[in-house]
Amino acid sequence: MKQSFGEKLKALFSKSSSINEDFFEDLTDMLVEGDIGAKTAFEVVDELESICDKEKINDQAGIVAKLKELLLRDVRAVSLAPEAGKQNVWMMLGVNGVGKTTTAAKLAKYFKNNGTENIVLASADTFRAAAIEQLALHGERLGVRVVSHQHGSDPSAVVYDAADALRASGPGMVIADTAGRLHNKENLVRELQKIDRTCSLKADEGCYKKILVIDATTGQNALRQAEVFNEAVKIDAIIMTKYDSTAKGGVAVSIGRELGLPVAFVCTGEAYENIQPFNAESYIDDFLTM
Repeated sequence: MKQSFGEKLKALFSKSSSINEDFFEDLTDMLVEGDIGAKTAFEVVDELESICDKEKINDQAGIVAKLKELLLRDVRAVSLAPEAGKQNVWMMLGVNGVGKTTTAAKLAKYFKNNGTENIVLASADTFRAAAIEQLALHGERLGVRVVSHQHGSDPSAVVYDAADALRASGPGMVIADTAGRLHNKENLVRELQKIDRTCSLKADEGCYKKILVIDATTGQNALRQAEVFNEAVKIDAIIMTKYDSTAKGGVAVSIGRELGLPVAFVCTGEAYENIQPFNAESYIDDFLTM
């Protein structure tokens, strides 16, 4: 089983007889391995070394406290909820395999439990027949309406119809599942921009959100994905899935520092209930826990 960053940090303190240049070099390597990203890791450790030298900090508790402070500065959290009495449209983005369709269902359940009664799931990943079937099954289980077209149809038309269905039954929210074929980047970007225009047109002012779903265990791949999707449609927030894994790393630090993107929710398991608002301090505490 992959060691957590906290376990590696504990081992580093145990083997280091003094807090010297070697210690900080090892710490940099560990942060890179912990999905912080090379650029961010070097900058954070340089600053940490300088602070420790200046403030004469050489004990484990003091160093960890300063490291937490520096990492926390880059992690952004955001609270997201549909606006009551308005037509809300949320577009779910992300590559295939991150758990996007299930996350759309989890959000529907979460907001339904929190008082948003009128929710429509839009099956706008029309390229995978399995995604259409999966969302239909989720809708059935949750008692949430699903709007879908046949396999291969225009995703924007699905969102358009879902938004019309929502408006006909009163205010609420559309959660649109979309395709994530990143290997065909040009086509994907063009398709997402088209869906983006439809969502923007159909949502009330200020009620359209673009949510990127990433797998918390995929490290710098997740950062690259965030770059691509953010460039295409300007992401509002991130949801991290598979956060229950011991291999979870600090990718939210890189995404926050390099792209300025906040995290809204984390998913910690397969069940519909396994979604919760993101807490930056808990996230860094989990990352550093020895």
